[in-house]
Amino acid sequence: MPSISVGEVKPGSKIVKDVVTPLGGVLFTKGKIILPRDIEILQAFLIQHIEIEGAQEENKAPESAKAVTKHTASKPGALINESQLAKSNSPLHDEYEKMLALVKKSYASAAAAQLPILELRSQLEVLISHLKDYHILKFAPRVLFDQDYNYHNAVLSALTSYKIAQWCGYPQKDWMQTAFAGLLHDIGNVKVDASLLQKPTPLDASEIEEVRRHTTYGYQLLRNVTAINEGVRLAALQHHEKIDGSGYPLRLEGSQIHFYAKIVAVADIFHAMTLEKAYRKAQSPYLVLEELLAESFGKLDPVIVQTFIQKTTDLYNGTRIRLSDGRHGEIIFTDRSNPTRPMVKVEGVIVNLMLERELYIQEIIA
Repeated sequence: MPSISVGEVKPGSKIVKDVVTPLGGVLFTKGKIILPRDIEILQAFLIQHIEIEGAQEENKAPESAKAVTKHTASKPGALINESQLAKSNSPLHDEYEKMLALVKKSYASAAAAQLPILELRSQLEVLISHLKDYHILKFAPRVLFDQDYNYHNAVLSALTSYKIAQWCGYPQKDWMQTAFAGLLHDIGNVKVDASLLQKPTPLDASEIEEVRRHTTYGYQLLRNVTAINEGVRLAALQHHEKIDGSGYPLRLEGSQIHFYAKIVAVADIFHAMTLEKAYRKAQSPYLVLEELLAESFGKLDPVIVQTFIQKTTDLYNGTRIRLSDGRHGEIIFTDRSNPTRPMVKVEGVIVNLMLERELYIQEIIA
């Protein structure tokens, strides 16, 4: 197949051999149809030649590629509006809200030691049947009130824990139980003074100790509940334990911590930091992923964390984003060794987030 100069490449050309950057990363894969913006990307990476199908194909852009280019160029906001419309009619969001309402009711029942576990399982199974539509970095509840933070954290941790269990290759029999572990990990909060959970100022030593008791309260509440296994109970007890023994309540280390608890710990931290709270703004999911990576050196399970980061950031080139300075752009290349710092195209300029460390992705625009 002919190798031609990038300056001669026309939109609609089909790549017949992977395009590799000077540093060895795959920029475009074999079979990709070149769009107008791709030529700028090739030039930005100093790619001089690529292999494409014969000249007869060069000016024959697929109708789908033309349509996408035209649509994007003429209606820059249309993708966002259509996304919002899709979200309002999403079955995933419908079932999520049913799950959220049931969790609220269940928290009230748990305070009286009457957890509707079979009802929870039934709705959780329905929700998980829509898991293919759940992307951790893109999903956002339709309505989020500050006082509902704990319930949202529970449902999101359930979905994310299920995905992590799949991604890490744990047996299928553990997936639903791991989701239960995510759903119920903070159930012990029903026995903690609600004012402490919503307090906007720092807690004193005695208040911190009381809040930390939610782990033992949770285990006690789940101890006699049927339809869940011991791993779910241990996740409620152990999800704040750390690999190096610095966690609570028992200062367990490494293999002493149940793997459900290790999974839930990652899901819980991610959603706790990316959800809006009454006393704290939601943080960038990309910065939270970087914090999780830092915690994987001694605190969190490194395999779980690295798998989580690699899978959640596995986004297609062209994914629309908003940067921390408010500018909108799109991801054009992700170095898998630095997945939270991709190259993005913003206002016609290539921004390398690995070099411009003061900038980061604030959110993914679905």
